[in-house]
Amino acid sequence: MHDHQNEFVTMAPMDEFNRQLIDNVHPPSWINPTPKGRYNIVVIGAGTAGLVTAVVAAGLGAKAALIERHLMGGDCLNVGCVPSKGVIRASRAWSAVNRAAAFGVTVLDGVKTDFETAMARMRKLRARLSLVDSAHRFTSLGVDVFMGAGRFTGKHTIDVDGATLEFAKAAVCTGARAAAPPIHGLEAAGYLTNETVFSLTQLPRRLAVIGAGPIGCEMAQAFARFDSRVSLFEQTGHILPREDADAAEIVQTQMTTDGVTFIFDSQIASVESRRQEKVLHYNYRGEQHKLAVDEIFVGVGRAPNVEGLGLETAGVEYDTRIGVKVNSRLQTTNPDVYAAGDVCFPFKFTHVADAMAQIVIQNALFPHPLGLGYAKTDSLIIPWATYTDPEIAHVGLYEAEAKNKGIEVDTFTFKLDEVDRAILDGEDHGFARVHVKKGTDVIVGATIVAAHAGDMISEFTLAMKGGLGLGTITGTIHPYPTQAEVIKKVANAWRKTTLTESKKRFLKKLFAWRR
Repeated sequence: MHDHQNEFVTMAPMDEFNRQLIDNVHPPSWINPTPKGRYNIVVIGAGTAGLVTAVVAAGLGAKAALIERHLMGGDCLNVGCVPSKGVIRASRAWSAVNRAAAFGVTVLDGVKTDFETAMARMRKLRARLSLVDSAHRFTSLGVDVFMGAGRFTGKHTIDVDGATLEFAKAAVCTGARAAAPPIHGLEAAGYLTNETVFSLTQLPRRLAVIGAGPIGCEMAQAFARFDSRVSLFEQTGHILPREDADAAEIVQTQMTTDGVTFIFDSQIASVESRRQEKVLHYNYRGEQHKLAVDEIFVGVGRAPNVEGLGLETAGVEYDTRIGVKVNSRLQTTNPDVYAAGDVCFPFKFTHVADAMAQIVIQNALFPHPLGLGYAKTDSLIIPWATYTDPEIAHVGLYEAEAKNKGIEVDTFTFKLDEVDRAILDGEDHGFARVHVKKGTDVIVGATIVAAHAGDMISEFTLAMKGGLGLGTITGTIHPYPTQAEVIKKVANAWRKTTLTESKKRFLKKLFAWRR
């Protein structure tokens, strides 16, 4: 057995919740097992892709090892999906109090809000969820867990804290990290990213957010609802540039209502520290401006974690900007080494990392001659959601993407202000939009803007995966009243177009004959 020699891991603030978290995902007294024989698969990185790869392999009877140098659970558990949604939920509670009068609730002047308590709740729930990703649990499931920095020492060997692990197959699942833009003075002034913002215990009175992508918008809205004065900088002319402009506009309008100030078409030239504040110098429409804030949150850029892994020794090609190079089977330039998750794929989502792990399992442990066909990333149908209020969720192609691929589409949109439940909930700003191959009901892509869009998009995703068209959705009973009824209503909008003038004339004659 080997004591791992990594430095003691901490996470601010070191309260009872973060101590519980670390006890689960990087136990201070952890003793690495002694490697015995060759592993069927060794996984470097215990984020979502690595965890799923290792535990599924072990569950299938393979001898599997999992290496993690920092915190099991990766970004998702520790500094990503889990803490961000905890913070967002708290901010929505604060917003609901501010809007309570519309529902007949009188909010007295004595109502108190407490940012520190909201953040403590997030840490408590994160610690609770960390049990699922814990080192002890994975050991109990048959995985050899090694705490330490893994490094390839050959094409079939990895070193971790002086111990050599031999493998038949390996998987690089080391993820990605936050990257900051090259702004003069930013590093010296200090800034927050998703890796540090959830350590806050005091609310920044003034917050600058750089980047109006998903995480920038989510955090900007949340902190504005916490009563921070938020200024959001974006180089383009609107938020969420990937999304349809009218979808992004709905979210932008709500964020403005929540108190976010937008500074579009801006270029930040430099940042300086001045006493207890940070001053951003920026160019806006040809004029120089400056803004003083207490904290800066950077929500742009991700860099793959490829350094220090000995990838060259293993014959694995990589790029420091885009990550490990893989084919559609997630195989690297070393045919016995695979990669999955943010370290190698442009769609950096937890659910995609999970799906990629399944591809690695099939291709690495059950190669084609054993009877299973190769699994490929080409077949993935990937939904995603931005958890602003309202949420934006999407799957498949946007209309412009379809046209660029030479696919002619018919597009149907149905607004939430015609859906009874959305009106009754006071959440009627949004719509469902679906693109189908022209003249058919075959779904090419879909977008939903709604309070629960992330939950609702799966109906379109399932239909696309199963080869089901809008005709199936129109024939499916949806419970009334729900906001998800908008999906059937947009499908009905397509169905109405199938009743052509010639069909109407025929039916008119038919009914006349029957009278």
